[in-house]
Amino acid sequence: MKTIRRLIHAEVLQAVGFVALGFLALFLFFDLVDELPQVGRSGSGYRIAQALGYVLLLVPSHLYEVLPIATLIGTVFVMARLAQSSEFTILRTSGLSPARALWTLLQVGMLLTASTFLIGDYVVPQANRAAQLLKASYLGLITVGQTGAWLKEHQDGLSYSVNVRALDGDGSMQGIRVFAFDATGRLQLQIQAPRARFAPEGWVMEDVTRTYFTRDDRGPRVARATDPRWTWQTGLTAEMVSAALLNPERMKAWDLFVYQQHLRANGQSALKYEIAFWRKVFYPLSCLVMVVLALPFAYLHFRSGSITSYVFGGVMAGISFFLLNNLFGYLGTVQSWSPWLAAAAPSLVYSMLSLGAFGWLVLRR
Repeated sequence: MKTIRRLIHAEVLQAVGFVALGFLALFLFFDLVDELPQVGRSGSGYRIAQALGYVLLLVPSHLYEVLPIATLIGTVFVMARLAQSSEFTILRTSGLSPARALWTLLQVGMLLTASTFLIGDYVVPQANRAAQLLKASYLGLITVGQTGAWLKEHQDGLSYSVNVRALDGDGSMQGIRVFAFDATGRLQLQIQAPRARFAPEGWVMEDVTRTYFTRDDRGPRVARATDPRWTWQTGLTAEMVSAALLNPERMKAWDLFVYQQHLRANGQSALKYEIAFWRKVFYPLSCLVMVVLALPFAYLHFRSGSITSYVFGGVMAGISFFLLNNLFGYLGTVQSWSPWLAAAAPSLVYSMLSLGAFGWLVLRR
């Protein structure tokens, strides 16, 4: 059994690697073509070397996206080829029971699941952030819309609404505005700074203007203070600002969890980030779904030349899974579904269908 297991593992991993490499080559080409119009802009310093660096930093993100579908295509191809050449029939007569065949593929699936999780949770966030900062350092700022991102925080009995217009290429913030309101909703303090950077003690702002709004017996009063440098002690971290300005799908699972807790604590809607968190948890498990989906192909009987149609059918099944996965994500946000259910439903549905097809083929054959 050890020899059979080693044979199937090696075949599947090799096929998955070749499929993933083919997808990455396509993404690399398309990304580079997309970047070429921005190369050589007057005064930007963005040249072909910088474009290549940016495109290469996007490779981990693409690998994270294509690894489950590459797992399906590679495993379907291996299982169908073994069935067509009657090798799988020989393996079955040698003692490879359906349960052992399923467990053998699940072992490969667990390895690919762990790889997908590690790439998505550790490599992709760092590489994507480096890519965005590299591009921003030559072509401009990272922002969302014209007003940037808005965040909220409660401290010292005040409610703070924070606006960050953009992130600079070195990771610092641009265009900071902070509004502090009391429990009755009255504006108490306004802070403005053109630039700020993250520090352990808080946000270190430059050229700060603070405007205090108070009230006494003579009526409302306004006081203004300016400082060349001023530190605002806040719990808003660099990860939270990045989450508001960048794609939450590129964040670490733990950072998403912390940020959604922060949103709920400050009375903001966290559904989008809750769904992104649970998708981050369940997405690597789709590799297990893919290998289970591919196993029934080993129990089909192939005529010569018919393998391509079955492989194509498997590929279409995988594509439909990812379409359904994205559809449930959007529907969960719009319809306010339970976040974990919106993220897990496609995997559960396809796992049941795969196991049902596998059981039917084993009993029938």
